[in-house]
Amino acid sequence: MKLLTVTVPCYNSQDYMEKCIDSLLVGGEKVEIIIIDDGSKDNTGAIADAYAQRYPTIVKVIHQENGGHGEGINQGLAHATGTYFKVVDSDDVLSEDFPAFLRKLERCERQGGVDLFVTNYFYVHTDGVGDRSINYANALPQRKIFGWKDTKAFRMHQMLTIHSCTFRTEIMRRWKEPLPKHVFYEDNLMVCQTLQHVEKMYYMNVDLYRYWIGRPDQSVQQSVSMKRYNHQILVTERCFTSMRLDEIQEPMLKKYLKHELFMMFGISIMFTRLNKTEETDAALDKMWENCIAHDPKWGKHFRKHTPLRLICMPGKFGREFTGTVYKVANKIVRFN
Repeated sequence: MKLLTVTVPCYNSQDYMEKCIDSLLVGGEKVEIIIIDDGSKDNTGAIADAYAQRYPTIVKVIHQENGGHGEGINQGLAHATGTYFKVVDSDDVLSEDFPAFLRKLERCERQGGVDLFVTNYFYVHTDGVGDRSINYANALPQRKIFGWKDTKAFRMHQMLTIHSCTFRTEIMRRWKEPLPKHVFYEDNLMVCQTLQHVEKMYYMNVDLYRYWIGRPDQSVQQSVSMKRYNHQILVTERCFTSMRLDEIQEPMLKKYLKHELFMMFGISIMFTRLNKTEETDAALDKMWENCIAHDPKWGKHFRKHTPLRLICMPGKFGREFTGTVYKVANKIVRFN
């Protein structure tokens, strides 16, 4: 059995996927790399096959009809043989800390293993402005295996993301449903529905994941996120309805999940309202209706008793106010 399975979802990735895969091959035989060719129209499939031929004990390729990023993760998980599972997008890379990460992961496994191994990720903008590390040193203990009770509050900008999380594979296989096909931003659902099963963790304070920002067609670009507002809404709603907060027994896990949901609601609201139409406002109203139907207490809490109520103010003024909040937030954090 491999120590780690890394799934690389690819769609028309011929121009950058080799840098990604080369950064993973450094892991050698401890690593299984599963490249998902998601119905690509370019040379992605041929490049993937060439890697599999050259590294037959490390690289696997799955060719599938286009199902989207989430279906790529679903298929990677279904075929994974590694004890741990990580997703690396084809336009990103892992840093030179990858071998040290594997050694630490191996050491954790000898001590009984963990459900979640957390590392930092580093924003790399194509224009070189706003590059920064997202680390968790203020919230998570270091140099030991720990549980939720040992964690501290996360800051506003700190979320456990697909870039920072390496999960135990068997934990991920506890999902009630696979990730939806043809839906963007579903990686938030991947993390959210897995965290509910996490008990033991380890944090390594290194910038393992290099997250590139700036391709025009990238899903996090403002214009793209606005166009796909319904994807944001769907994923946020699925995250909320995948749990019942009052059934979460561990207080610090519950606190973190509230933080995660708050941020996801906020992102969905902002990108939806940037469209400035009554139609998109109606879509948000439907989201709230569905969430409140699932869990009236916490649905109403997020809608009416948090700062989210300010960016949910009705009408033209509310939309303009939300746009201003977005501009300020993006200037501070620069998430696209």
